[in-house]
Amino acid sequence: MFRILDYLKLGAGVVVGLMLYHLYAVSIGYPSAAREARAGYVLLAEKTAAHARAAEMERQRNAAGQAIEEHRKRLDAAEFENVKSEITREAEIRGYELLLSEKNRKCMADGADVDFFNRHQRLLHH
Repeated sequence: MFRILDYLKLGAGVVVGLMLYHLYAVSIGYPSAAREARAGYVLLAEKTAAHARAAEMERQRNAAGQAIEEHRKRLDAAEFENVKSEITREAEIRGYELLLSEKNRKCMADGADVDFFNRHQRLLHH
């Protein structure tokens, strides 16, 4: 059977093997530590990506809000211009009718003539 010297050699071999493994693991990094580091990196990367997505969504929401506000302002300005031009047109019509009545004349244009004129005025201005 085994003698005491064999047990010592076997023990020394185990100790040398453990020391070699330890030197190897220290030089390349312990696999369990690398796994833990990768797991932490994955969580950090996912968190960073989630923050970036949230920031981009907020930026897009703000840009859409600004675009809607600008569109509303342009729409209000266009509506104001339409009302203003309608008031001006009505005043011009009343002024022309007054001028004709002072000369004892009458405007023979009916509603269809006025619509025709307005339609062509809009085409000329656009």
